[in-house]
Amino acid sequence: MFLRVKIRRKDGKEHRYWSVVENRRVRGGRVVQRQVLYLGELNDEQQDGWVRTIEALEEKDPKARRVCHQLALFPDDRPSPAELACEVAQVRIKAIALRNARQWGACWLAMYLWDLLEFDAFWRARLKPSRKGTDWLNVLKALVAYRLIDPGSEWRFHRQWFDKSAMADLLGEDFSIAQKDKPYRCLDQLLAHKEALFDHLRERWGTLFGARFDVLLFDLTSTYFESDPPPPGSDDKRRFGYSRDHRSDCVQVCIALVVTPEGLPLAYEVYPGNTHDTATLREFLARIEKRFGKARRIWLMDRGIPTEETLAEMRAADTRYLVGTPKGGLSKFEKRLLEQAWKKARDNVRVKFLEDQGEFYIYVESHDRVAKERSMRRRRLKRLWATLNELRTRKRIDRDGLLMSLGVAKKEAGRAWNLVTIQTPKENEPVNEQTFTFALDREKLRLAIGREGRNLLRSNMTAEAPETVWEMYLLLVWIEQVFKELKGDLAVRPIFHQLMPRVEAHIFVSFLAYCLHTTLRNLARDHAAGLTTRAILDKMATIEMIDVDLPITDGKHILLRRFTDPDPDATLVLEQLKLKLPAQPNPRITAEKAKEV
Repeated sequence: MFLRVKIRRKDGKEHRYWSVVENRRVRGGRVVQRQVLYLGELNDEQQDGWVRTIEALEEKDPKARRVCHQLALFPDDRPSPAELACEVAQVRIKAIALRNARQWGACWLAMYLWDLLEFDAFWRARLKPSRKGTDWLNVLKALVAYRLIDPGSEWRFHRQWFDKSAMADLLGEDFSIAQKDKPYRCLDQLLAHKEALFDHLRERWGTLFGARFDVLLFDLTSTYFESDPPPPGSDDKRRFGYSRDHRSDCVQVCIALVVTPEGLPLAYEVYPGNTHDTATLREFLARIEKRFGKARRIWLMDRGIPTEETLAEMRAADTRYLVGTPKGGLSKFEKRLLEQAWKKARDNVRVKFLEDQGEFYIYVESHDRVAKERSMRRRRLKRLWATLNELRTRKRIDRDGLLMSLGVAKKEAGRAWNLVTIQTPKENEPVNEQTFTFALDREKLRLAIGREGRNLLRSNMTAEAPETVWEMYLLLVWIEQVFKELKGDLAVRPIFHQLMPRVEAHIFVSFLAYCLHTTLRNLARDHAAGLTTRAILDKMATIEMIDVDLPITDGKHILLRRFTDPDPDATLVLEQLKLKLPAQPNPRITAEKAKEV
């Protein structure tokens, strides 16, 4: 280890920023560097202190060879039997040490899932090793496992996570694949193979889970960046737009995704952040038709995705769809729907059926949803009413302060705001009970009560019963779950990259990690129902790998790399998933005390 300085000039002054850097010798005799600590600016005394500390801790890297012959071990406090034919070594019992504990179980499970999807066969021909010997496939494996298990930035992967994991042991690699530039250079090679990956996934989903592709779910989400917007005229996709994360102050990109009803991802695309939902569907229809053929397929979409023009094209092409309709669309059919009789779809759900101009409208009422929406509306309306009363009686509030407070109240009230008619003071008028008045709009309240817990669906599936259509529409919850897991469990953001291709490659790695995530979820569905993917990974992460250092009397050291026995929770998970841990790694013998090999 040594100190490295970087000189930066800022405001006409020279600043020196120090880091502790470690040399690592890797295969081929090369040396790579890892930043151990960032120290910032140091004075001379602090710098000398760090130099002395490094000199005290510095040790040579041990050179190891694998134990490939039989070796008998005995304690050093008694003589060894003379009649043994094999080589004998005496272990200094008091000097035995355990070192370098690292997370192994979840990493092993990630590689098991990787093998199930046969990603090695797909990527081996596409990610060839570099001329310097870097195996880009292993770099990608480590990045995907990192995104699945403990997601963070690529810099954290280099600085912290790789050394705290057993990925080097599982991949037969060393720290060279986590060198600070390797993750970024790996990302630069991925995007060219995205479409081929979608074809590969189609085959694997069918083989592993018998997936069918006659019903597909389509939706969009957005992810934002806490960074400056790109310069005008650039082809950067980071743009201001409608934010589903309620961060309209930040630039974003949009992600369109197609999944099966089981949550298995088939394809995705990254669009500029100002893309309207309606601008993406036509492209995906053509892409899926090209990949899966023109078989009769049902597309499930939430309201706001298709335009009337797109739906007309789908009807002309005999493409079946089921899409939600804004509640405002009820006005057009309300009178005719009142004449229809309710049909029971399932417990607490009833439907009405209406045909109009080649389409079928299904009006659905869920008793549970009625109770939920009614409770939400009452709670928000009650809070809004109390706020308005408090504002009207508040002393020393002017018109500007009132308007600002009303803006906050409007945001908190949501749709309940539209149920109240408010009159505010004119400019220069005082705020009192005469100039600031409000009243409940009873007609709007009546309409709101009549539509609570009710949805209007539209479709061109003539052969489907209305109750079946409602069950199918409920499948849209899967794509919402996908987005939730991408943003939550896999932490697709924050994204720190500044180059747009690397932003897209970062999302691509998150997509690969989600493929492992959903594979594990579907395995658990059949064998360990009730356990989430995150719970399984957390249980497996309790299995660690440690180095057992056995010093022998001739000055050498035997290194046993061993993963710990799973605790009862992890054992239960393994039994339920019908997984068997591999054999323990072979021991190694070293010439010096083993710290890292």
